[in-house]
Amino acid sequence: MTDTTIDTALLAHLQTWQGRTETLSDSIAAVPVQALSATLDRDDPAPASGTPLPPLWHWMYFLPHARASEIGPDGHPKRGGFLPPVPLPRRMWAGGRLAWEPTNPLCVGQQVQRRSTIRSVKHKAGRTGELLFVLVEHQYHNERGLALTEEHDIVYRSAARPGDPAPPPQTPPLAGQQAWSRAIVPDDVLLFRYSALTFNGHRIHYDRKYVTEVEGYPGLIVHGPLIATLLLDLLRREMPGAQVAAFDFRAVRPTFDLHPFSVHGKPSADGRTVELWAQDHEGFLTMQGMATLA
Repeated sequence: MTDTTIDTALLAHLQTWQGRTETLSDSIAAVPVQALSATLDRDDPAPASGTPLPPLWHWMYFLPHARASEIGPDGHPKRGGFLPPVPLPRRMWAGGRLAWEPTNPLCVGQQVQRRSTIRSVKHKAGRTGELLFVLVEHQYHNERGLALTEEHDIVYRSAARPGDPAPPPQTPPLAGQQAWSRAIVPDDVLLFRYSALTFNGHRIHYDRKYVTEVEGYPGLIVHGPLIATLLLDLLRREMPGAQVAAFDFRAVRPTFDLHPFSVHGKPSADGRTVELWAQDHEGFLTMQGMATLA
């Protein structure tokens, strides 16, 4: 896919997707929970019916099942349908905000309905070309009602060009103040298993020739949702039994498989919130988040 200039007329067309909705149903099966537990190197018991899903593990459900003939050159389903057909080639998960209903968790064995709404489509010219931001809201309902509300930020970017400036590096605001840390080795197996669990065919996560020669990145990109999951997994390891009521996160800088990276956390003095962040091998901030505890 080549870039197309997003002029006023095209932006107006893409913004006609605002307000569109989609409703899907899925069953919270146990097998993906066991598989992600193994992928994250956890020693969890086999999940029985009624076991609450750990925070962010719902991303293994409601997966797109596009036929092979409907897949685009980047490994994603072709543009159009529920999401607007944005004519920019690079698509990334930029961040999100989630709020769980503390008395109504999503649990293994439940039938769940997800209602998705496109809340906004916004255009911006960045240092490396055009950007288009799509905000999608998901509401998850089980038999007891609303269980989770999620806002998902998607950013579409222009193709890489020689000489494009890299994102300016940032030092984590709480660098050196972490209470917890864990080193992560983003090897090919970890990236493959997470792609498989989320049925994510995006080639930037497993096709080194594509990601370096077509999209212009130096290596395979670690999934943003995987890093976010590892942040909350760190909280679960350090505060067993803590219940997450809300989580806000944003991706700051791509993480590549070329080096280990690390995840860190620091609870607030009153114990109601936990600052979480990821940083690369150079110590630069790659993802920042805050968890609010119930």
